[in-house]
Amino acid sequence: MKSYEKVHDRLRDAIVSGAYAFGTRLPSKRETARETGASLVTVEHAYAILCEEGYAEARERSGYFVCYRESDATPVRTWSVPRVKPNRHRLPAGFPLSVLTRTLRGVLTRYGERLLIKSPNRGTSELREAIARYLVRARGFRVNPGQIVVGSGAEYLYGLIAQMFRGEAIAVEDPSYAQIREVYRAHGVTAMPLRLGPTGLASGDLAATRAGILHVTPYRSFPSGVTTDASKRHEYVRWAERRGGLIVEDDFESEFASARAGAETLYAMDGGKRVIYLNTFSKTIAPSLRIGYMILPRPLMRLYAERVGFYSCTVPVLDQFFLADYLESGAFERHLVRLRLLKK
Repeated sequence: MKSYEKVHDRLRDAIVSGAYAFGTRLPSKRETARETGASLVTVEHAYAILCEEGYAEARERSGYFVCYRESDATPVRTWSVPRVKPNRHRLPAGFPLSVLTRTLRGVLTRYGERLLIKSPNRGTSELREAIARYLVRARGFRVNPGQIVVGSGAEYLYGLIAQMFRGEAIAVEDPSYAQIREVYRAHGVTAMPLRLGPTGLASGDLAATRAGILHVTPYRSFPSGVTTDASKRHEYVRWAERRGGLIVEDDFESEFASARAGAETLYAMDGGKRVIYLNTFSKTIAPSLRIGYMILPRPLMRLYAERVGFYSCTVPVLDQFFLADYLESGAFERHLVRLRLLKK
């Protein structure tokens, strides 16, 4: 674990446990540096992450103050949701085509006739293992590659989830990415809208819904641009625990988080027990690369196998081997660093 992560985790755990109550001032950066033995730059980075995640807020000339509280379950006020241009799939700027070309040449040479063999239903072992190793590095997830299912983009994976839970009700953000609702409805699943406010779902709507599954996009929900704060993320996890329900975490675009990509996912907070984690490479690499993946909790693996495990993988083997090599070489993470710099 990196130094800033240790400082961050120590402060976050203290906030969640109530050692630092809502509204109180956190120790100054210099105090924290002295207590932890970390450099001031390291502490500044840790505080920036806490602010990005919604645990604290910086006040000019006053310091950092706690804005997380476990009891923060009051209804979210009604508001006018800002809309962004309805285009989830723009070509990422600065993509290194030379790296793509070099990687493809290597794949053609290395795999040869294996490129002509049908993919296993959940995806090739090479890609699922490469994704699992990437998630350890980038997210701190400990995932068995056998829990990963590869498919041609988010909509395809929504369809698998819908067929796993056909006839049930799934609560979704309102507003949300239109294809989420449309795919669910097309497969006979009731999509129940819950109002989305500036920090996440309205608590009253969440408490009142009869749905047993919640589909949310905690980081920069589309089209509103809302990022769920720390209090709400904990509320979602508590809802699933108390309800005995499930959460579908659509982590689309989270790699663009400026401080610590993927930090504080619901999947990590829950330990992967009640959260189906879903992500795609369409935004980070290119819209034409229709590759997404989901991580299923272990208790759902049998249900998946029984209801939808017979489907063939919809991603060409060449694309899978390309992405596996691209992830394993570290080129993808270097590409993400460039993208984050371009977005600043």
